[in-house]
Amino acid sequence: MASAAEKLSLSIKLPQAGGRLENFRLSVPRNFPRKSTGALNRIAYSAAHVVADPLAAVDPWHGCAIDWDATIAYRRTLWGLGLGVAEAMDTAQRGTGLDWNTSLELIRRSIEASREYKGALLASGAGTDQLAAETATTLDHVIRAYEEQVAAIEALGGRIILMASRALARVAKSPEDYHRVYDRILGQVREPVIIHWLGDMFDPALKGYWGHADADKAMDVALDLIARNAAKVDGVKISLLDKDKEIAMRRRLPESIRMYTGDDFNYAELIEGDSAGHSDALLGIFDAIAPAAAAALTALAKNDRKSFHEILAPTVPLSRHIFGAPTRYYKTGVVCMSWLNGHQDHFVMVGGQQSTRSILHLAELFRLADAAGLLRDPELACARMKQLLAVQGIAQ
Repeated sequence: MASAAEKLSLSIKLPQAGGRLENFRLSVPRNFPRKSTGALNRIAYSAAHVVADPLAAVDPWHGCAIDWDATIAYRRTLWGLGLGVAEAMDTAQRGTGLDWNTSLELIRRSIEASREYKGALLASGAGTDQLAAETATTLDHVIRAYEEQVAAIEALGGRIILMASRALARVAKSPEDYHRVYDRILGQVREPVIIHWLGDMFDPALKGYWGHADADKAMDVALDLIARNAAKVDGVKISLLDKDKEIAMRRRLPESIRMYTGDDFNYAELIEGDSAGHSDALLGIFDAIAPAAAAALTALAKNDRKSFHEILAPTVPLSRHIFGAPTRYYKTGVVCMSWLNGHQDHFVMVGGQQSTRSILHLAELFRLADAAGLLRDPELACARMKQLLAVQGIAQ
């Protein structure tokens, strides 16, 4: 009897550097569960992408049209796997096509859908993006913008992820200015929030956040602010792609405060942790590798660390590729994975951002997704990749 590998004989011509084509043969995908198979011992949020509506009569560079059914359906997939949803974050193209009004509608719809799932984790991004950074001139402008978004989300029954503010980065003159703004907002929130420190590799407009270009000095400011407001802080998510800085900050946090890793390069070892503690997760890559992430976390909860690493190890090269420089364009890879795996019918993005990665980049994504066992329906994935290649003039 033929093995599964022998039965699968799909191949595709993929481009390589220098204009060469290789005949790439697909592997048998991993048989990851489609539903949660057990409780987790880590909190795990997936920052979730949005599905654009390609038939809407909007200019994709200047308008924002969402396919709500497909967008919410993917959140149901994440909850079904036992993962939480971090809503309206940068993975959802917040600040790169998704405006505040559309974000609030997304948050409203997600909150309603989450009620179908007992114990569903959902937290939503509150920022200042209704205030154009270039028009902000005072800290009071920033405070009012934060207050508006926090109040709107809390009125819907939502929990807050306090996002970094481009406007604050523009107008703040010192660490004390950050303290003034965050102290004011944290003093008003209904429930403890997750503070999001997003590095400038994700958003160049956030360079020098917390009042320092030096990350260690910036960390001191953030830790002081968190300690002073510990009762209003559930945790902090840092996205610096530097595991040593995350571990250093994690060890200095008050005992009641969680560290949510935002390190899409080193997530496996940070989530596993060490004798001094571990990180929980709030990761954009969990959108693209959701079945593997859920299976690995389930194994970790059973103290099966070998399986945890065996599942996640082949996802790390994929994640490092998706989040490669310029890192801010990682959303293109996330959405491409969703399309290849049949979660949406097209590869069109808000803001036309499907164009931010080359066909060479997407071909390598395909290879790495195959190696990680994450192309759940190889025939569909192969057919769709061939469509994308054809548009680029690459015949099969």
